[in-house]
Amino acid sequence: MKNIYHQILNSKAKGEKLLAILLDPDKLAVENLLDLIQKINQSPATHIFVGGSSFDGTHLDELITDLKAKINLPFLLFPGNPSQISNKADGILFLTLLSGRNPDYLIEHQVNAVPILKKTNLEIISTGYILIESGNETSVERVSKTKPLDRNNHNYALQTAQAGEFIGNKLIYLEAGSGAKLPVPQQMIALVSQNITIPLIVGGGIRSLQEIQNCFKSGADLVVIGTAFEKDTNFFNS
Repeated sequence: MKNIYHQILNSKAKGEKLLAILLDPDKLAVENLLDLIQKINQSPATHIFVGGSSFDGTHLDELITDLKAKINLPFLLFPGNPSQISNKADGILFLTLLSGRNPDYLIEHQVNAVPILKKTNLEIISTGYILIESGNETSVERVSKTKPLDRNNHNYALQTAQAGEFIGNKLIYLEAGSGAKLPVPQQMIALVSQNITIPLIVGGGIRSLQEIQNCFKSGADLVVIGTAFEKDTNFFNS
């Protein structure tokens, strides 16, 4: 699939909301995919994100190949480090952890990823990644060794998102983190969405269909559901 970013821009311009299911390869076995594939194909998902904070890249090519054979959606890598890059996907969210000050996640991992990416045909989408405090320590916080932004300081989250846009990021991703106790505040989503021009992704701590709709109503262009679907593949039928 080509021009994934262009399609996201078109959807934003038309007011069409997008939904991604995030799959953590660490928690998936190639031999147990049939039920997962069926549930994804029955869901309203428009994209598949693949990645995890600590996954080492083992069986990633095989996993994506098997999923893509039966799921006709764009597959975007959501990598925690360069070992999670696979040419079997369609594109990659090239992440910069704007909320943290750990140089490994601001530039080092990105530099190390370049020789790998140059050998692929992946569509590379520069993404400003902003971790928001969610009531408990998430895997992103633990692995990246960075602190999330204060969930009550909406203006600072906006400044961070705007800085990402000024730098040249094509997407902004407000993230509460995998297994978050609380989702990103609706007021924060609204403030950021109203004051940036690029598409806004929101994920983490979303546990119901109503919470997905709340994110959309607050201004998210694309919502990511991960843990809730992982725990219950009937999530969209509830």
